[in-house]
Amino acid sequence: MKYMLLIYSDEKGWTDAERERCYAESTQLTQELHERGQFVAASPLHPVATATSVRVRHGNPMVTDGPFAETHEQLGGYFIVEARDLNEAIAIATRVPAARKGTVEVRPVMQIPGLPQTS
Repeated sequence: MKYMLLIYSDEKGWTDAERERCYAESTQLTQELHERGQFVAASPLHPVATATSVRVRHGNPMVTDGPFAETHEQLGGYFIVEARDLNEAIAIATRVPAARKGTVEVRPVMQIPGLPQTS
């Protein structure tokens, strides 16, 4: 089963050196997951200041700068992994370097018939 690991942290709570170490450790983790056939995708996101929110109400699009809600932690990146079950996905999430400063939310990915298959 696929699980998405959503990485939340206070983006201002990282020094440049800490962020670079986190990227290096995350890259190493993705290589290990790839070797085990568990890696699907992963990427950090640009800062929340670059976000744009889109809503459609009564058929009218509303586009605003920034995230939907003000929070202390922002979505900073993600992993998508293959895991036998929730426990294995949680074990992978504990290895995500950003979990030491923030939160990793673990959620199963729904399989909907008719969606294109990823490569």
